[in-house]
Amino acid sequence: MEIRKKEYAIGIDIGGTKCAVVLGRQPVSGEEGEALILDKKCFSTGKCAGWEEAVDKMTELTEDLLSRNGLGVSDLAGIGISCGGPLKHREGIIMNPPNLVGWRNVPIVEILRERFGIPVCLENDANAGAVAECRFGRARGKENVVFLTFGTGLGAGLILNGSLYRGTNDMAGEVGHIRLSRFGPVGYGKTGSFEGFCSGSGLAQLARARLLEERQAGRLLDDPRWAPSEEITPEKLAAAAREGDGFARSVYRISAGYLGKGLAVIIDMLNPEMIIIGSIFERCEDLFREEMCREIEQEALKSSYGVCQVAAASLGDRIGDYAALAVAFGYDGLCGGRREA
Repeated sequence: MEIRKKEYAIGIDIGGTKCAVVLGRQPVSGEEGEALILDKKCFSTGKCAGWEEAVDKMTELTEDLLSRNGLGVSDLAGIGISCGGPLKHREGIIMNPPNLVGWRNVPIVEILRERFGIPVCLENDANAGAVAECRFGRARGKENVVFLTFGTGLGAGLILNGSLYRGTNDMAGEVGHIRLSRFGPVGYGKTGSFEGFCSGSGLAQLARARLLEERQAGRLLDDPRWAPSEEITPEKLAAAAREGDGFARSVYRISAGYLGKGLAVIIDMLNPEMIIIGSIFERCEDLFREEMCREIEQEALKSSYGVCQVAAASLGDRIGDYAALAVAFGYDGLCGGRREA
């Protein structure tokens, strides 16, 4: 079957740790299925000298993907960018995300539009993730859905009454800024915030604080896994927790408890039918589920929690790719519709 033009798109997923540039294709008339990921290239965000170098790298990889797949810019429906907030969706400006140091008022849509001469759209990564899960994943057919990123940072994408809700100035869903405790790890510039307790950097902060307590109490002094020179990562903590390490399990238990507290607020306020959590939760659900549910049961209204399913993202490591492509193709998130050009 001959593939018509404009069935392809480029998705760019900008994260605090890495950026991915993805080439995707929609099913053509008569085909079944959803958007297909045809090719992908990544680079480390942190190794770029600044946002200018990162945007240059995105441009370079876009051109490389098109070239090695025998395509040109004229074959693209557009470019979709998924990035952590805060940002200005309509103006196409990345304002100053806490996990992208120095990315202040970056006019990324204007830059890429001038470079490629095709439609470019910017969307908050949590919003894009919510759309992707509703279009391609576990939340198909749902009308009230909250998607939580739970990666380098924590943000929420809101699908309310079947539509993506951005808020008055694109700031809806910044739940990571909610303070859950007077004291605790720092996230989104706030001590004891939801993001502080429930993010990759937050887990590492929790572990370092707990480790200091243990050492001052004369414990864990001879355990090489927790030596002062050793880096602490969520992956390392998860591996140790699954091996039965009490210290690692205590860190995840604290994070899980605050995850439950935060989810209870969301459940009581928005009354969703589904909350989908990605990234670290998706990989470590077994370490979060029990304590999280205990806190939700204690804190949330029973009638609201009774109709809300809390689930791990079904798209797994592909969520960022599909999120960016959903932005590029202009899906409305639920009904398979698309924005009007």
